[in-house]
Amino acid sequence: MKARNFIILPVLLALALTGCKKYVEIEQTSVRTLKYTSDYRYIMNNNSVLEGTFSYPILSGDDTDISDPTRQNSLGDILGNVYSWSAKYTSETQSDNDWDRQYKSIYSCNEVIAGVLNSQKGTDAEKQRIYAEALVHRAYAYLILVNMYGKQYNSATAATDLGVPLLLTPNLFVKLNRATVGDIYKQVLNDLRVSISRLPDLPDYNVRPAKVSAYAIMAKTYLNMRDFANAGLYADSALRLQNTLLDLKSYEASNGATIPVRLNNPELMLSKTSNVLYTAVSISDDLLTSMGPNDLRYKLFTAPRSNFGGQFSTAFTGRAYFRYQINGDFVILSGPSVPEMMLIKAESLAREGKTTEAMTLVNDLRIKRFTTANYTPLSAANASDALTIVINEKRKELLGTGNRWFDQKRLNLDAAFAQTKTRVFKGNTYTLTPTSNRYLYPIGDKYILLNPELEQNPR
Repeated sequence: MKARNFIILPVLLALALTGCKKYVEIEQTSVRTLKYTSDYRYIMNNNSVLEGTFSYPILSGDDTDISDPTRQNSLGDILGNVYSWSAKYTSETQSDNDWDRQYKSIYSCNEVIAGVLNSQKGTDAEKQRIYAEALVHRAYAYLILVNMYGKQYNSATAATDLGVPLLLTPNLFVKLNRATVGDIYKQVLNDLRVSISRLPDLPDYNVRPAKVSAYAIMAKTYLNMRDFANAGLYADSALRLQNTLLDLKSYEASNGATIPVRLNNPELMLSKTSNVLYTAVSISDDLLTSMGPNDLRYKLFTAPRSNFGGQFSTAFTGRAYFRYQINGDFVILSGPSVPEMMLIKAESLAREGKTTEAMTLVNDLRIKRFTTANYTPLSAANASDALTIVINEKRKELLGTGNRWFDQKRLNLDAAFAQTKTRVFKGNTYTLTPTSNRYLYPIGDKYILLNPELEQNPR
C-alpha cells in the first residue's frame, strides 16, 4: 500500500463503497455503491465527520493559561507540546488529530462533489444543494488547515509561502506536495462563491451550510487576507440573513442551564465543534480581569472548580471555560456566529475610520452580555481606540473556543497588537515572538515519513 493513503485515513465507509462499479455492472451482495442522490445526502448528514474542526488552538491561544502543575502533567505529551509551542507535537508513530479530522472531512466532501450531480433518483435542486454544502464544508476545512499549518496570509508572499496539500478529488494516490497559501485561499473563495447560488438563505438545521454560513466564512477568509472592506461586506451579508443575539440576562437565573443547545442556538451560522473536550481550560487572569464579574460571559461561561460541585474532573486554580457544561451540550462551539460577524463588521468599520458605527455594533452586542438593563455604552476617542476595543471584545466573546489563536496570529501583522507571549510549563519558560515560526503548527513526522514530498515547516 502506498503511503499516500495515510493523510486521509481513517475515512468514511463510503471509501469502501466507491470502487465496485468500475469492475462490474451489477451491485454485489452486501456492497452499496454511491449511486442515488440519497446516498450523498447520507454522507453530508454525517455530522460526526463534518461538524468537528480543531482542538489544538484552544491550548495555543493567549486566552488559555494552565498554570497548575497537576493540570499541566495531565495534558500528556502531545497536548503539552501544543501548549508550550514546541518544535514538534507528535512522534513518528503518533497521529495529529486536527490534521486527520480536516482531511477526513475534505475526503467526504470530495466524494460528494465528484459524484452527486450525476447521481440518480434526486431532483436537480437536491443535487445542487448537496453539492454546494460539500463546497462550504471543504472551504471551511481548508481555511482552518492553512491557518494552522501555513504562514499567515500576506499578499506579498502568499504566492510562495507553503500552505497544505490541496486535494480536490477523492483520489487517494496523488502526491502530497503543499500548495501555496495563496492557492489555498483562492480555492476557499472559489468554493464559497460557487456554493452561494445553490443554497437556501438559512438552513433546516445549523449543521448544514446555507448562504448565511457561506457569507460568514467568506468574511472570515477576507479578514485573514486583510481585505477588511470585503470582510465587512460579507459579514454584513450574513447579518442581513441572521442577526439574532441571545440576551444572557434571560439565562442568569438558571445559571445558563436554559441556554439553547447548539442545534437550537439562533446565534450559530454553522455549527462546528472542537475535536476533543478538554477538562478545565483555564482562562488567563488578564482576560478575566478585563471582563469583570458584571460581564455575564464571565459569570456564566467561566467557573471555579469549587463552585460547581466538582463538575470539573481535575483540580485547578482561577476560573476555567464552562459554557460547554452549563446546558448539557458538552461540545465547545467554534463555528461562525452572529456575534463574530458583528465584530468582524465592527473591525472593518474601525479600520475605515468609522468610529461611531463600529462602536454602535460593539454596544449592540455588549448590552446583551451584562447583568443589568442600565448598561453604560462604551465610547472610543478615535478609530484607533475603537479598533482596540473591537479586538478586545472579540477575545471576550470567543473565549475558550480556540478562535483567539487565529486572531492572535493574524494581528501580528499590526504593530499595535503584535506581542511577545511567554508561558511557564513544567518549570521551563517558553517564549513566542510575533515573528516566530512556532505560529506554524508542525507537520506530523508520521505523515512526512510516509509522504517524503510533504515539506516540514521551519522551526
